[in-house]
Amino acid sequence: MHLTPPGSQCSILFGTGVTTAAPGSVQGLHLAVSDIEAAHAELVDRGIEMSEIFHDAGGVFHRGTEEGRVSGPHPERASYSSFAAFSDPDGNGWVLQEITTRLPGR
Repeated sequence: MHLTPPGSQCSILFGTGVTTAAPGSVQGLHLAVSDIEAAHAELVDRGIEMSEIFHDAGGVFHRGTEEGRVSGPHPERASYSSFAAFSDPDGNGWVLQEITTRLPGR
């Protein structure tokens, strides 16, 4: 299954036999969203088990673990700074990252 999010220039491919990676071996896949709270609510409404929305105590980047996570979106709602995580049915790890203004060159 090939999915392209609305307005995106990027697609995601799901399927059997499309990679040699073991199910659940891919972690830290990022999906950029413009509104972390709306995206989180929509996925929860669709039955996806999500982490709470969080930001990193040390700055913009999250560590890929729960270390340094602070509950809630970034207090200033700074672009690149708020996250929510979930796993797909195979156990691969995904992270929503709120990006409202792209850094130059991106």
